[in-house]
Parts: sequence; C-alpha cells; structure tokens
Amino acid sequence: MNTSFLIILGIVAMAMVLLSIRVILKKDGRFSSQHLSQSPAMRERGIGCVQSEDWKERQKDTKKLNVKQL
Repeated sequence: MNTSFLIILGIVAMAMVLLSIRVILKKDGRFSSQHLSQSPAMRERGIGCVQSEDWKERQKDTKKLNVKQL
C-alpha cells in the first residue's frame, strides 16, 4: 500500500509539473482563462457562457415587462 501511494503521488506531482511548464518558463506566464466568454474563438462565433447569455435574456424580458400594467 505504501509503494502504490508513493507511485500515485509521483504521477500526480509529474502531472502538475507538466501542466505548469508554460507558466513557469514564460516571463509573465499564467494560466489562460477557462471561462468561455474569454476565448477569442468563441467570441468570433458569438458563443458566450450560459450565465452571460441568461443574464442578457433576462434583461430583454424585464424591458418588455411593464410593472404598472400588472
């Protein structure tokens, strides 16, 4: 059990190092945003995140709704 734990720990450590090589070696390196609306390719296609799209649709609905008529 101790040997398998050390092997798993080594694999996880190696994965973390490999995932962060770009961040470590680049001058102002940082992980790119994983938010869909921050992706230039998705913005070109007009695709946004669900939360942003939902907020836009809710804003459209509140403009149509006249509270005084209720």
